[in-house]
Amino acid sequence: MLVARDDAAIETAVARLTERFGTRCATGEAIREQHGHTTTYLTNQPPDAVVFASSTEEVADIVRTCAEFGVPVIPFGTGTSLEGHLNAPAGGISIDLSGMNKIVAVNAEDLDCTVEAGVTRMQLNEHLRDQGLFFPIDPGADASLGGMAATRASGTNAVRYGTMKDNVLALTAVMPDGSIVKTGSRARKSSAGYDLTRLLVGSEGTLAVIAEVTLKLSGIPEAVSAGVCPFPDVESACNAVIMTIQSGLPVARIEFLDEHQVRACNAYSKLDLAEMPTLFLEFHGTEAGVAEQADRFGEIAEEFGGGPFDWATKTEDRSRLWKARHEAYWASLRLKPAAKGVSTDVCVPISRLAECVMATRADIEENGFTATMVGHVGDGNFHVLVLFDPDNPDEMAATDGFIERLNWRAIEMGGTCTGEHGIGQGKMKYMAREHGPALDIMRTLKRAIDPKNIMNPGKIFTLDG
Repeated sequence: MLVARDDAAIETAVARLTERFGTRCATGEAIREQHGHTTTYLTNQPPDAVVFASSTEEVADIVRTCAEFGVPVIPFGTGTSLEGHLNAPAGGISIDLSGMNKIVAVNAEDLDCTVEAGVTRMQLNEHLRDQGLFFPIDPGADASLGGMAATRASGTNAVRYGTMKDNVLALTAVMPDGSIVKTGSRARKSSAGYDLTRLLVGSEGTLAVIAEVTLKLSGIPEAVSAGVCPFPDVESACNAVIMTIQSGLPVARIEFLDEHQVRACNAYSKLDLAEMPTLFLEFHGTEAGVAEQADRFGEIAEEFGGGPFDWATKTEDRSRLWKARHEAYWASLRLKPAAKGVSTDVCVPISRLAECVMATRADIEENGFTATMVGHVGDGNFHVLVLFDPDNPDEMAATDGFIERLNWRAIEMGGTCTGEHGIGQGKMKYMAREHGPALDIMRTLKRAIDPKNIMNPGKIFTLDG
C-alpha cells in the first residue's frame, strides 16, 4: 500500500523546508523532473520538491520534517538507476546528496576509507591513485557510492572483488524518524548482533537514507593485463566462461558482448573488433602470475574455438577497452535511432549461463527485436538492451512480454530477476515468485522500521501483498 498523497501535508512540508533551506529547496518543474526517473521507458513521476543537502545533520532535518507530516522521502545520488528507484509515485521530497562529496578519511594501512554518500566511484579512485589503492566496484555509470550501496551495485570486477555487499564495512544512515545511526565498524569481521549494514545495503532507500559509507579498498596490482577473444558463437563463448570459472582461474574481469554489441561498440567507441561474440578479460597479480593466467585461458578458449587472442598490457589500451565496455548502453542506442532502450538484467548459477543466454538469444530472434546482450558473465549475470519505438504499442507490448519471459526464465533456473539493477518499480512483480513467503518477512521489517511508509514508498514491494 502506497502512502496516500496528502497535498496539504506536502505543501506544509515544502513551506517548512523552504524556510529552512531557502533556494536549496527547489520546486521548479525541470529540476523536479530531473530527479524523477529518466533513464529508461518508465513514466517519470517527479517529487514535489528537491532539497540539496550538505551534511548528515541536514539530511536528518529533512527526514524529521517529512516524518512529522507523513511526506515521502526519496534519496537521490546521481540518477543513474534503471528501474524507477527515483520516482515519487505518491509525491514527496527528493533529497539530493550530490553535494555531500567529501572523502572523510582514508586508512591506507587498513585498506579502508570513509566517504560521504555523494562521492562518486571515479572521484574516489582519482583520490586513491597516488596511494597505490583503488575501489574495485565499477557499475557502468559514475554512480555515487551512497547510491551504489543502496542498490547493492556490482560491475565488471565483481567476479574477483565481489559486489557492494562484500565491500561495505559500515554505514551512517538517517532512519525514518530522523535519527542518525551508525552500523558496523572498521573491523573486517564481527559477530556482534544483527548485521544492520547488510540490511541497509540493497534496501533501495526504503528503510533509511545512507549518508556515509565505510568501504574496503584493494591494492593496485603489480601487473594487469587485458585481452579480447572472439568466439564463433554465443554458446562457445559462454561455455568458455563456465570452464574458466570452474577451473578456479582467478580472472579479475570476464565480460561477454554479443556480435550486435560488438558492432555498436566499434561504431561508438572507434574499435576495430571482429563482429563476433566476444569476451573482454582482465587478469591481476604479479607479472609471472598474470602471464600464467593468460596462457591458461588461451588454452580454454582454444578448446571452444575461440581466437585469435589479443592482449593489451599498456594502460591506455586497457583503458580504451574498458571505456568502450562501460559505454555499451549508449553505443547500443545508436543501432536504432529515435528508439527508446530498456535495459534489464538477470543472474543465474554459472552452470546454467549458456542455457539461459542461448534461450534468451532465441527469444530475441524469434520476435525480431533489435537488442544487444552484454554480461558480467563470470558470476552468471547478463544484461539485455531492447530497442523499441515508444509510439508503437505493439512493440511496447512485445518488449514487456520478452522482459517478463527473461525474468521468469532466470528464476526457474535457480537464479534471480536482477543481479545488480535492483527492483525499484520495474521488477516488483517478480518478487513473489523469487522469494515466496520470505517476501512477507521483508514487509514485516519495513513496517517495523518505517511504520509511516515514508521511505521511498512504492519500491521493491507493496505492503498489502
